[in-house]
Amino acid sequence: MKTEFNIQQEIVVWFRNNYCLKHHKTRNIIFSVPNEAAYKNKSFIQTGLMVGVSDLIVVIKGKTLFIEVKTEKGKQSPKQIEFEETIKNLNQEYYVVRSLNKFIEIIEQL
Repeated sequence: MKTEFNIQQEIVVWFRNNYCLKHHKTRNIIFSVPNEAAYKNKSFIQTGLMVGVSDLIVVIKGKTLFIEVKTEKGKQSPKQIEFEETIKNLNQEYYVVRSLNKFIEIIEQL
């Protein structure tokens, strides 16, 4: 069974190889938010770190997508659910993604 790390890594590699290559006129962006590693340090919170923020942010085709990566059995924390609700209330797109194929499906529907 793949871990969240494995799934996220596959997503980033696929996206960068297919949507961020230099020959495209506009390069798209994907980046991670390493809040798990940093939130234990209060100074990171004071500089803008938010617990519950999605794992990945994707900027493509004039849109910003918030992507939470989970395994097949993984569940969002209460803070992640709260962040999802906030994002959706701001009319932004938020997805829980459990595989590279699901991520590809989302990107190809844009």
